[in-house]
Amino acid sequence: MPNAGIGRIAIIGAGSVGSTCAYALLLRRITSEILLVDIDTALLNAQVQDLADAAFLSNTKIFASTFADAGQCDIIVITAGAKQRDGETRIDLIDRNYKILESVIGSMKPFRSNTVLLLVSNPVDVLTYFARRMSGLPDTQVIGSGTFLDSVRLRSMLAEQTQVAETAVHVYVLGEHGDSQFVAWSSASISGCPITSLLPASSPPLETFEHKTMTKAYSIIAAKGATAYGVASVVSSICESILFNQRHVRPVSHWVENRQCCVSFPAVIGRGGIIKTINTPLNDDEEQAMKKSVGSILECVNIVEKRWPSTIKGE
Repeated sequence: MPNAGIGRIAIIGAGSVGSTCAYALLLRRITSEILLVDIDTALLNAQVQDLADAAFLSNTKIFASTFADAGQCDIIVITAGAKQRDGETRIDLIDRNYKILESVIGSMKPFRSNTVLLLVSNPVDVLTYFARRMSGLPDTQVIGSGTFLDSVRLRSMLAEQTQVAETAVHVYVLGEHGDSQFVAWSSASISGCPITSLLPASSPPLETFEHKTMTKAYSIIAAKGATAYGVASVVSSICESILFNQRHVRPVSHWVENRQCCVSFPAVIGRGGIIKTINTPLNDDEEQAMKKSVGSILECVNIVEKRWPSTIKGE
C-alpha cells in the first residue's frame, strides 16, 4: 500500500534539483503538502503549475510559498545554490553558496522548534556545518544528503557484478561528499560474506569501483549541467524516514562529535532527524582516509570563518 502523506515539506529552490525533489516526493505520497519557494517568482509559479498537473497521481498538494512559511514546516529541503560548473570541485562552490545559505536561513527564521533541515546544496558538508550554527536548531535536526547517493551508485555497480539485488549489498561511501570520500571496504558485505570473496575474478580492482563512484557526478554535469534524479531519490528516502520515523540507516552528513565536523557516517534517521550515529569500524587505512576527509572539510570551514567572521554565528 502507498504511504498516506503526512506533514509538510518545504523545498527552497525551484530549479532542476528542487523541482525534481518535489516531483519525487509527490509521486511517493510521502507528505500532505509541498511548499516550493524561490526568489524567481516566474520560475516558481511555472514549476508549481507544471507539478500540479502531475498531482492526480498523488494525494499531495503543492503550493508556491514564502520563506517565512517554509520555516514552519516539518522538513525544509535546501537546494538553492549556484550550480557546479564543468571541472569545478564541490569545494570551489563555497564562495558562491555560503552567502546564499546565509540569506535563505535568515529569511526563514524563526524556525519551528522541531523542524528538520536537509541540505542538498554543495559543498554539502561545509554548508551543513554552518547551517547548524546559522539556524540555531539542535545538531540532530540539521542533515546533509552527504554520501548517500554515492553509496547508492556504488551498490548498484557491485550488485551488477555479483548478480544480487542492490538491497543485499551493504557498503558505505564515507567522509566528504567530494574528492576525499572513501569506501569502507573492510565492512562491505553481502549476506554476511565479505564482498571481496563474492566478486568474480573478472571484476575490475576495487579502486576502479571507487573511482567511478566519485567521478560519476562530474560526467553527468559535463553532459547536462547538473544531477537531479538521483539526488531527488535520496531526498525522498530521507524525508520518508523522518516523517514516518522509519529509523533507516543512511550515510548522511551530520555533526559527529568525536570528529568535531559534519561528515558522512551511517546514521539512524527518524522523526527527530538524526537518532544516533553508527560508528562503522574502520581499518587503519580507512581511518587515515577519514582523517584526511575531515581535514579537507575543516580546512574549508576555516577559510569561510576567516572571510566572514561577523556572520558566522547567524546572530
